[in-house]
Amino acid sequence: MMHPEQIKQLILAGMTCEHLALDGDGQHFEALVVSAEFAGKNRVQRQQRVYQTLKEKLATGELHALSFKTLTPEEWSAQRG
Repeated sequence: MMHPEQIKQLILAGMTCEHLALDGDGQHFEALVVSAEFAGKNRVQRQQRVYQTLKEKLATGELHALSFKTLTPEEWSAQRG
């Protein structure tokens, strides 16, 4: 069972994030990933980028339920109003 902080560290080690919020119960996790790396990328490409940072844990089954929202810093700023 993984802790949200472990997943957060894996994402941060694999990509530059302006903001990263992650919550979960050990089985299911939900994340908000804000990164300039998402500029010009569609939703699927953004998700693939995040999954790249977690591929080892997903492959071993340590992590299997992660949903996330991916935003550029500009999108995040606009949503926060």
